[in-house]
Amino acid sequence: MKNNDIHNYVPQQPPLVTPRSVDMPEAACRTLGNGVRIYTLAADDFEVVRMTLVVHAGTSMQHKPFSASATANMLSEGTAALSAQQIAERLDYYGSWFDVNIDRDYVYITFCSLTKFFARTAEVAEQVILYPTFPEREVAAYCAKRRQQLAVERRKVDTIAREAFARATFGQRHPYGISSDERLYDDLRRDDLAELYRRLYVAENCFVVCSGRIDEEVLSIVGRIAGQIPSASAVWQPTFPPCVTTHSLRIGHKPAVQSAIRIGRLLFDRRHEDFVGMQVVATVLGGYFGSRLMQNLRARNGYTYGVMAAMVNFDREGYLAIAAQVASEHTEDALREIYAEIERLRSEPVSEEELQLVRNMMIGEMLRILDGPFGIADVTIENILCGMGSDATSQTVERILATTPDEVMRLSRRYLRREDLIEVVVG
Repeated sequence: MKNNDIHNYVPQQPPLVTPRSVDMPEAACRTLGNGVRIYTLAADDFEVVRMTLVVHAGTSMQHKPFSASATANMLSEGTAALSAQQIAERLDYYGSWFDVNIDRDYVYITFCSLTKFFARTAEVAEQVILYPTFPEREVAAYCAKRRQQLAVERRKVDTIAREAFARATFGQRHPYGISSDERLYDDLRRDDLAELYRRLYVAENCFVVCSGRIDEEVLSIVGRIAGQIPSASAVWQPTFPPCVTTHSLRIGHKPAVQSAIRIGRLLFDRRHEDFVGMQVVATVLGGYFGSRLMQNLRARNGYTYGVMAAMVNFDREGYLAIAAQVASEHTEDALREIYAEIERLRSEPVSEEELQLVRNMMIGEMLRILDGPFGIADVTIENILCGMGSDATSQTVERILATTPDEVMRLSRRYLRREDLIEVVVG
């Protein structure tokens, strides 16, 4: 190439190729004598092992306010053989990672380490999973701290709106809609945590997913731990009353300079035939930085820094939610524009160019999540909880690619009627 051509050279970008399917490995599964299923996803290129115990013991399963989250978070605060400090020191010494997450339905207890240190890490995991003692002093300190944190959080419009939207969507007596007074932490005792652990942390109520470099020693260790989880004659189940929807809720909050907005509706869970299609609709509306709501509310009008729309999947229900915080003086303007964008989806076909961008965004995000054994394990867990196999990922990709502009408009007309939407405003 001549020197004078260098300055005029424009590099050619490779063509964008959208995969037509995404292959995900099938987890091997074996069932122990006590009924616990162990799923394994071997990835020998990575010298790490991650073990996740999934327990159906989320907040919807609790028999007393805050007992589910307290039980999950207190598992590592003292066991039959180790103090909380010893647990932390041993995990830190081996560079191991421990995490507990809880949602409405499930608790996820995860240990991760280098393969060569997994046996030592598993010694700690065995204590945390099988022999927590819930020391009374630590429980009292935890409850006092959490009560104060929750009281502070509930001064924020975003927290108030999130809890109010759950009540408006499901009803204040529904396990997905309950918002308990933080003062009830004062009534939570060590025995409440031990009782919930005894009822729910049982073989019939959990499974294990392992990923990474899994050899026979790792399998033996995981099987030994999971095989000790006690069985129960029956697992306690909460009462789920019918959902009671409130379509409009305004809550004043004078100190706030912003209003928190939630708009959405009760729909269906991931197993429904229209769930993926509604994910596409939600992404067009507010699922990425260049979405219609972001272009309108942020770029064009400056009402907010961010707005999002998403489909949310629970074990028993699913819903659509739009969320934003806007300057208080622009609350009504923002509401008007949100409804205008919804109506535009209902009345005008989205362009093929915009829809292809959304398809690429959604499939690209799936590929990002599946880039590594831990992401594959997370998707495997979600598929198991939804009663789906590994082919669910490819089926989702196929469904995304098959979604047409007419389908987006059809789904919007069916599920986004103004009279069916819930509106919650705090501020």
